[in-house]
Amino acid sequence: MNTLYDVAAIGNAIVDVIAQASDAFLADEGLVKGSMMLIDDARATELYGRMGTAIEASGGSAGNTVAGIASLGGRGVHIGKVADDALGKVFAHDMQAIGARFAGGVLKNGAPTGRCLINVTPEGERTMCTALGAAALLDPDDVDPAVIEGSTIVFLEGYLFDPPPARRAFAKAAGLARTASRLVALTLSDSFVVDRHRAGLIAFTGAEVDVLFANADEITSLFETDDFDAAVAAVRGRCSIAVVTRGEKGSVVVTGDQVHHIEAVPVEKVVDTTGAGDQYAAGFLFGLAQGLSLPHAGRLGSLCASEVISHYGPRPQVSLKDLAAKAGL
Repeated sequence: MNTLYDVAAIGNAIVDVIAQASDAFLADEGLVKGSMMLIDDARATELYGRMGTAIEASGGSAGNTVAGIASLGGRGVHIGKVADDALGKVFAHDMQAIGARFAGGVLKNGAPTGRCLINVTPEGERTMCTALGAAALLDPDDVDPAVIEGSTIVFLEGYLFDPPPARRAFAKAAGLARTASRLVALTLSDSFVVDRHRAGLIAFTGAEVDVLFANADEITSLFETDDFDAAVAAVRGRCSIAVVTRGEKGSVVVTGDQVHHIEAVPVEKVVDTTGAGDQYAAGFLFGLAQGLSLPHAGRLGSLCASEVISHYGPRPQVSLKDLAAKAGL
């Protein structure tokens, strides 16, 4: 079977709106620092009006990862759902402009294209409020079997466990990938997602997932423990590879019989952690698709994460391919 793409990423098609904010602003708005919450369109309009000067860019976790894949010189495709509106056209155009492809659905009438309002406090922590809009209406018909079957790795965004139609699309993609002997990767996305869908995520991981991505909060939440090492031990054997990121502590890549500790790549100043996990996933998945060793893929992921936290915005601002070449990766 011909391979058309290195990675097909399925997730919410979102336009990010990123602004600097203070802790007082978060408190005044009733926002939990470092969290992601779902809001309706009315609340999105209200909060947007109170935010500071913002940067707007196509985003969404899976979309950010596809951008990283493209920056590394890989072949990426995004499957999601946008509206037939200005932001929807921007999202699809942005994918093409970075050398990737949008292969999702377009809603002709109804909800607008999704937005994620991201408030970044001075130390770089991001607090996200997402109005999913059309993104939440992704359904199985939006998943093209030819795209899934033609991708080395199918990467699934954990946020899709929330809307029932999107979860069905999620399950269809995983089934197609499994039948075509493609790798299935899953990111847990957020500890709040884990809290809502713990049993389903554990079952899905054990049955369908080859590569699991999580951060420290997500993996400990998944196994309901405060002990990081216990959580890592619990995930071992539930899938072929588990990748757990720990910020400045680096990351851990776990297989059935090995644990690889990957150091973080230092940066002069952490400006904005938005997209750090997405870009780590981009580097790791690209490395995996190219047949690199797990430690090598982990170091590439760490390098990609270091680039994105050095500036505002969730996507690379320099060529990750060139950056990797300079680092000998």
